[in-house]
Amino acid sequence: MGRLIAAVLFIALLVPGVLLGRAWARAADRRAVASGSVQLVEPTAEGAAALTQQAQHGRRWRRAGLLLGIAGIVASVVVWAESSVFLWVPILVLGLLTGVLLAEVLRPRPRWAVTRPPRRPRQAELVSGWLVWSARAVVVAELAAAAWLWSGDELSTAVGWTAVVVPGTAWLLAELALLRAVLRPLPAAGADVPVDEALRTWTAHLVSAAASVLALLPLGALLLTAGIERGDRVTEHFDLLPVALVAGGFSALAAGAALAVFLVTWLRPARTGAPALAG
Repeated sequence: MGRLIAAVLFIALLVPGVLLGRAWARAADRRAVASGSVQLVEPTAEGAAALTQQAQHGRRWRRAGLLLGIAGIVASVVVWAESSVFLWVPILVLGLLTGVLLAEVLRPRPRWAVTRPPRRPRQAELVSGWLVWSARAVVVAELAAAAWLWSGDELSTAVGWTAVVVPGTAWLLAELALLRAVLRPLPAAGADVPVDEALRTWTAHLVSAAASVLALLPLGALLLTAGIERGDRVTEHFDLLPVALVAGGFSALAAGAALAVFLVTWLRPARTGAPALAG
């Protein structure tokens, strides 16, 4: 009976990760609509220049993030030598996602005329509120798990600080980017409105996804490690906690990996071309 309960619990804790991945798959439809809207209009010269500028800006910061990740790998080799080989991929991912977040936070404002009086969109028009709040919940869960394990002396000081600082900083950067995307006034020219909406939608989805990945992967690693360690301990009674921790860890890792795939495909900037209805 205990094994049946453990199996049911394991499957039940995998469901949130599956639902989260499905929700992000649906988010791709919103981005596709925003991208298609740009193709239906011919933006002004300022709008076309904004698209080009934003694309170049994003590429520069992503390259900077890649260089940051490579520098981190070199530093880890200097400090830990061959023992750092298992840290190379996480460090590289951290550098790349840092570049993505900084690119969105530091995006320059488009140089077009804005509405008078200024009008601004709601956040729900750019990204699903469920995705934003799920990202926030994941960050809080990761910080809580790190604090719990750290207080129980199950994490070293370096690992504990990393598990707290990295997701917390990513969350703050994502919130700042979302705030900037909402507070920026709408353009005055109607032809530039789809361009502006696409740029805001790109920002909202990229920062929400990046913050989620930087919280889901550490959360999964922490829960999985804690579950395995507790599972190795001999107890008198059947303990469901290790099963829950392992299931939660697998779920978080799977959701983080799936979201990372979406994020990679979303790095392509919005582009305009010949209007779809022309001719």
